Amino acid sequence: MGETSRLVYWVKRLSEIALIGWLLLLLLIDVVATAASGPTPAILLNPLCGLVGVVAVVRRRRWRVGGFVTLLTVSFVSSLIIGIANGDGGLSAAEIGSLLVLTVGGLRAIEPVRRAALFSLAAMVVLEATASRLNSVGPEGTVAVGFLLFVCWSFAAGIGAYLRFQLERRREAVDTVRRSERLELARELHDLVAHHITGIVVQAQAAKVVAEQKPEAVVPSLEAIGNAGADALTSMRRLVSVLRAEDEAARSPGSTLMDMRTMVERFSAAGPQVTFDIGQGIAEGTVAPEVMTTLHRVLQESLTNVRRHAPGTGWVEADLKLTDGSDLRAWAESVRMRTRNGQDPRGRRAAYASTGTSTGAGTSATGGAVRLRVRNYGSMGDVRISRLGGGFGLVGMAERVEALGGRLMAGPTPSGAWEVMAEFPL
Repeated sequence: MGETSRLVYWVKRLSEIALIGWLLLLLLIDVVATAASGPTPAILLNPLCGLVGVVAVVRRRRWRVGGFVTLLTVSFVSSLIIGIANGDGGLSAAEIGSLLVLTVGGLRAIEPVRRAALFSLAAMVVLEATASRLNSVGPEGTVAVGFLLFVCWSFAAGIGAYLRFQLERRREAVDTVRRSERLELARELHDLVAHHITGIVVQAQAAKVVAEQKPEAVVPSLEAIGNAGADALTSMRRLVSVLRAEDEAARSPGSTLMDMRTMVERFSAAGPQVTFDIGQGIAEGTVAPEVMTTLHRVLQESLTNVRRHAPGTGWVEADLKLTDGSDLRAWAESVRMRTRNGQDPRGRRAAYASTGTSTGAGTSATGGAVRLRVRNYGSMGDVRISRLGGGFGLVGMAERVEALGGRLMAGPTPSGAWEVMAEFPL
């Protein structure tokens, strides 16, 4: 799994280097052609436009729109100058290559899509304008060159549109997973809040009866009602912005530690073997019911991912313990350091599930937290399975964990295992 991801990482790096090298070679050809034909004012604009194009491509990730606009402006103004001067400026290979590259990237990444389409059309106009620089070949030659440039632009626009389509499909799939997780979480929290409200009603009715006989005994009942109300408000606060569309959804009282053990036993029966350790201090009343249900779901999704994406796993370790949050923070820092040093190309993708929460506040004011960790060992990624895509399981888990104020990390460990850690404040 690690070797495959590292190979993909370096292929992307080498592709970027090859692209820049190709544009620099075209720029060198432009400079040589300019020197060979004589440094006339008109033809000197070719290497200038090519240089601007190369810079725009190199800086396209941080300066995409600005670089695109600058290249379009410089190229179009150069064509106008050459046309007004009635000179023969020729074509700049580096300029044309840069415009095509930026067209592909712009159609894929510029938001919104209407803006990307406008930039693409502007690139076509500028490319056709460059054909007018060839005054020496006559009208027929200019039309032929313009048609060839249009074909190149159409090919680049088609690639950019296809990449944009794939990106939109990915976003829609992620949104669908998030909506599904929110609806399921809403159903679970609905049942939990209903439980709290029922307790408040029962205690209020009991307090009314007690008040008629022993008024001094009402104070403890009022405190219990207040505590139950606070718990209900906490659950309701987590329910804000979560919509529920299904009125006939199935009811479940929430998951328990026994449910987690049963799930692990069933998974181990079909292989690979799983060890599940519950630390001291963990009991049914230690963790809030909605958190316990989410921990159950994270464990289930982690084991499912092991079977789906790492069929050669030797064994799996899972543990549920009380912690102060320091181990997850240390692991997040190690992932960032390995990614920064280029030792772990998967770290950037793996940390996706914890964006915005991996280093933020994840423990309570007292520093207490409950942590679930799942590790699988002795596995190499199956390339045939990796080609099927995926990654939405992490999206769903992160959505559930973050909705309850927790944080999630998923990624490789220095020992070669794949690890998922979910942490919730107590």
